[in-house]
Amino acid sequence: MIEASPIALLLVNHEEKIIYLNNFAVQIFSFEKKELTGQKLTKLVPDIYNIKPPDFWESYFARPTTLRLGESNELTATTKSGKKFPIEIRMSPIVTDQTVCTLVTINNIPKLVKANEQIRLVVESAPNAMILTDSSGKISMVNKQTEVLFGYNRDELIGKKIEILVPQRMKKHHPEHRKNFYTHPVARPMGAGRDLYGVKRDGTEIPVEIGLNPVEKDGDQFVLASVIDITERKKNEEAIKLYAKQIEDKNKELEDFTNIASHDLREPLNSIISLTELLMLKKSDNLDEEGMKMLDYISKSSSRMSEMIIGLLEYARLGDSKELVLTDLNELIKIVLLDLDSSVKEANAEIQVEKLPTLHVYAIEMKSLFQNIISNALKYKKKDVSLKISIVAKPVKEGWVFGVSDNGIGIPEAQKEKIFNLFHRLHRKNEYDGTGIGLAHCRKITELHNGKIWVESELGNGSTFYFFIPAKLAQNKKYNYLK
Repeated sequence: MIEASPIALLLVNHEEKIIYLNNFAVQIFSFEKKELTGQKLTKLVPDIYNIKPPDFWESYFARPTTLRLGESNELTATTKSGKKFPIEIRMSPIVTDQTVCTLVTINNIPKLVKANEQIRLVVESAPNAMILTDSSGKISMVNKQTEVLFGYNRDELIGKKIEILVPQRMKKHHPEHRKNFYTHPVARPMGAGRDLYGVKRDGTEIPVEIGLNPVEKDGDQFVLASVIDITERKKNEEAIKLYAKQIEDKNKELEDFTNIASHDLREPLNSIISLTELLMLKKSDNLDEEGMKMLDYISKSSSRMSEMIIGLLEYARLGDSKELVLTDLNELIKIVLLDLDSSVKEANAEIQVEKLPTLHVYAIEMKSLFQNIISNALKYKKKDVSLKISIVAKPVKEGWVFGVSDNGIGIPEAQKEKIFNLFHRLHRKNEYDGTGIGLAHCRKITELHNGKIWVESELGNGSTFYFFIPAKLAQNKKYNYLK
């Protein structure tokens, strides 16, 4: 391991003589091992006598301690050819059974400078504020974005404790947090679950997001902190929360209005219907044919208005109490067809159902979806033509596409989107009954499932209503669908 090390390693005895050197030391100094073995360390590093006098070294090698040279002193090494290059030396005692030696580690400073320069360039070019600190919290490097964010010149930060950028109320616990990080130095966000703040030179506090990354530099442990000003994000989050609260309040107001309005509207309508029926029953002898027609019109219009109010109320309440249930859609269709049995028989309809999947859905709403689409097919059948309805399901990416086809009267091209709008009708009420709410229900139900509904049809040649339902329903996730 020592021979393969990319660092020059020498072992020096108490007489200051080299008793061992590794292959990398041979490589950078261009000496053979036998040429250096037994030579004094000053043959390679003559400058050490300029840093400390000879008597210091005589005493040091007799009783070596950990020592570092070259960080603040100019220290050079000399190769066999006489070429000099700047170095940094670390010395550490090595104790054996026989004696105490000194392990000398020689680093080529230009290589260290290059590595440090690479770190500096990466830090300087970062779009976020980047701050490099040592284990004591002292700042050793910052980038331009740090100056921009906090309002300090870098000279005012280098050498200062990181707490200079921490609000006063948070300084007390900051050293403890730093200690905990160095206990388990792994890249992670700082203060997960807590609101973090930095303080500018002028005392202004700003909300920040901080990422911590352990960095080893010159053999020491540092932490590189990436700091992002999230003031705008906080403002946007608050605006979204306020907007969501306003929407929630408006929805509650709308719900209250719908309940009150439906009750207040239905009560007089019911009175009109009852009085009309009473007049038709008890005063029919006093009314001519035109008068009876007028009462009949009032009665039917009032009943239709009552149906529309009930439909609107049901539309507004869709999804209020929805609950995801693992549902066998084959069984659900059986219940739907059982409920529609009399209408199916009246229309002399033939209904074919292929095998359907079992999905997590809002069962009550899903039943209403199928019921509305099938009811439409039964209502808009061709006269004197046997009605055929088929129900299929096809797996697609992230879910299922269902199709309900019929051979009915079809839908004009221009109406394919409009039919899903509330109260939109294609036909006059004397041609086909209805309130124009059923397909609006269908669209709302598919959207509750994070899905979509559409129709393919040709006037006179039937229709196919398609709708997409995700296989794994998530309340807040939007899925792509495949037509």
